Amino acid sequence: MFRCAVASLERLAMERVRWAFSYGTWVPRREDWLLSMCVVQPEERERIEQFVFRRDAKAAVAGRLLIRKLIAEKLKIPWNEIKLRRTSKGKPVLANDLSSAHSSFSFNVSHQGNYAVLAAEPDCQAGIDVTKTSMPGNGSIPEFFRIMKRQFTEEEWRAIKSMNSEWLQLDMFHRHWSFIKAIGVGIGFDLQRIEFNVSPLQLEVGKTYKETVMLLDGEEEKQWSFEETRLDDCHHVAVALGKPGEFGEKPSAVRCSGNFQYQVLSSAATQTTFTTLTFDALVASAAPLAPEDPACWDSFCAKQESPTRQGSNPR
Repeated sequence: MFRCAVASLERLAMERVRWAFSYGTWVPRREDWLLSMCVVQPEERERIEQFVFRRDAKAAVAGRLLIRKLIAEKLKIPWNEIKLRRTSKGKPVLANDLSSAHSSFSFNVSHQGNYAVLAAEPDCQAGIDVTKTSMPGNGSIPEFFRIMKRQFTEEEWRAIKSMNSEWLQLDMFHRHWSFIKAIGVGIGFDLQRIEFNVSPLQLEVGKTYKETVMLLDGEEEKQWSFEETRLDDCHHVAVALGKPGEFGEKPSAVRCSGNFQYQVLSSAATQTTFTTLTFDALVASAAPLAPEDPACWDSFCAKQESPTRQGSNPR
């Protein structure tokens, strides 16, 4: 058992990943965009080209490139041999056969605001959500809170409304919402069963915090641990680390044999901060899956960058 735990720690230190890419500030050159579109799978390129706005197309490209970079560099599968597919819920998953050493490797991506982010773990399920704090579509924070009242418990609302200004209350709202999205609860799950004790109240940019805890049906859910990082003044990321399977299932026993090893490790030694990648770093391992198509650039240039007015309600 001890040898297995040591091996798990070594793999965790070697393979856990936290990456961010600012697609909102990325202004691709022609050669950059054509490269991006020929190093993703053809069906994904078709999906990306269907987006109406450049911002959405860039977000989708960034997410795909983050995943392929991760698999190529950490699992050592050549870029042009990586096969991704989507689950029935639209989540990207790796279709390649993996050795037993990597069979429990988990990754998740999210994008919102200006950032696409990725978290990966060797020995437990990883969920991630990035959220940008911005004014709600109707401009009224109290009305927005009224509409969203059922999304949080009374105790969570007390924490949200204890902040000193409406803007800070909105920021705390998004922090709570980001944790809910990171654990990946399904549609129809009663959110009143979940309660987050979000801590600390203030986050410094660039630091990773691991103090938040979750209650499920009134009891602390120790099979999950949480990380939170503020990327800048208005973007923050929640990472959820826990057991495989649908959220809300009873925890299974910890095993150190077979294809699955599970351990939640919260010591400072395992803490990983986010690395913000440049575009060149994002495609450093890339190899083409198809020839360049100049029409992709023409299509991209014909799009508007973003809607004239964007709602900011969480989704």
